[in-house]
Amino acid sequence: MDIVVIGIGQSLRGDDGAGPEAVRRWQEKFPATASRLRVETAELPGLGLLDLLSGARAAVIVDAVQTEAAAAGTVLRLALDEAAAFASGANSAHGWGAAETLALGRALDPSLAACRIRLVGIVGADFATGAGLSPEVRAALEAAAAAIEEEVKDRL
Repeated sequence: MDIVVIGIGQSLRGDDGAGPEAVRRWQEKFPATASRLRVETAELPGLGLLDLLSGARAAVIVDAVQTEAAAAGTVLRLALDEAAAFASGANSAHGWGAAETLALGRALDPSLAACRIRLVGIVGADFATGAGLSPEVRAALEAAAAAIEEEVKDRL
């Protein structure tokens, strides 16, 4: 498959688990689309994110984000350059986030520049170890699934 959907996040760190959970919700809600694509989830991808993009002409990355500029549960749809600008005040809960990893990957492997990447970010409220998804993030999963579907349809 040349389009990949990737959910990033740690399931045992509260709202950080929003990425993989939103991807699962999308797969349940849109099985016809999901069955035609490569779908991945990764707890702590780090530079492994670049391997998950291997061979893809387009990707939708779904991840939790932290920011004071939007309320918890807000679903953001960002181009890669927007995500990089977003990172200064709103980082991934993993520290070294997807935007930084992708920028490094593009610098090291120019062929990655041909991959059209969109990010679906879900603003989190609680990233405590052992916590489940906050009510705000749980309520946003349907909107996140719809955003994933729209991003994918734009790339098919």
